[in-house]
Amino acid sequence: MKKIIILVLVVFLFSECSTVPITGRKRVNFVSDAKVLPTSFAQYKGFLEENKLSTNIEMTNQIKNIGKNISAAVDRFMRANDMQTEADAYQWEFNLIDDKTVNAWCMPGGKVVFYTGIMPICANENGIAAVMGHEVAHAFAKHGQERMSQGRMQQIGGLAVALGTSGETTQTQEIWNAAFGVTSGLGVLKFSRVHEQEADRLGLVFMIMAGYDGTEASEVWVRMSQLSKSGSQPQILSTHPSNESRIQDLKTYLPTARKYAATFNTKGNMQMKN
Repeated sequence: MKKIIILVLVVFLFSECSTVPITGRKRVNFVSDAKVLPTSFAQYKGFLEENKLSTNIEMTNQIKNIGKNISAAVDRFMRANDMQTEADAYQWEFNLIDDKTVNAWCMPGGKVVFYTGIMPICANENGIAAVMGHEVAHAFAKHGQERMSQGRMQQIGGLAVALGTSGETTQTQEIWNAAFGVTSGLGVLKFSRVHEQEADRLGLVFMIMAGYDGTEASEVWVRMSQLSKSGSQPQILSTHPSNESRIQDLKTYLPTARKYAATFNTKGNMQMKN
C-alpha cells in the first residue's frame, strides 16, 4: 500500500513539472492561476486600503511609468511565445506606499508595491527598473504558486514519513520526524534562494528589454550591502543570496541578459534558455 502511495505521488509530481521561460529551470507547480489570482487581487486591494499611498507625485509617476514599461515588455514576450492565456490573466498595477521600510514586492497576477524607503537605494530610474524587473519576474516565473506547491509537498512528505515509520518505536518516529523537518526546511530555503537568483536574472533581461541600463542592477545591491548590518547569518540559512553573491552574479549575467533582450527585440518570438 505504501509503495502504491509513493508511486502515485511521484507520477503526480512529474506530471505537474513545467519550465520557466528564458532560464529553462524545471519547476513543480500544481496551484492554478484560477485559484490564486482572485485571492491575490483581493489581498492587494485590502493592503492599499490599509496603507497610505505616497503623496510624492514625481516618485509615484516614476513607479507607475517604469512599471508600465517593464510589464509591457513582459506582456510582449508572453504573447510572442504562446503564453496568451497567462498574459490575459495579469492585471498589472503599480503603487508607491509612504513607508520608510526598504522593500518592494509583487503579488501573483502583477500587483506591485514599492515603499518610499527603497527609493534612495534605487537612486535613479535605472535602479527603479532593476528592482521593478526583479519583482515583476517573481510573478512572471510564478514563484508564489511554486512556493505554495512546495508547502503542499512538505505536507505530503510529512505524511509519507508518518506512514513509513508507523510500525516503529516512538523514539524512532521522533528521530525521523526531526530529520525530515530539518532537511525539508533547508530545502525550502534553497528554493527561495533559487527564486531570488532567477528573479535577478529575469529582471535584468526584462529591464534591458524595456530600454533601461542593466549595469545599474548590480549597483542597487552595492548600495543595499552598504545599508546592511555586519555579521549576517550564513547564506545557507537565508532565504536570499548574500548581497556579494548577487552583485557578482548580476555582473556575470549582464552580457547574457543583453544578448537575450537584443535577440528578442530583434526577432520578437525567440524563447531563450540557458
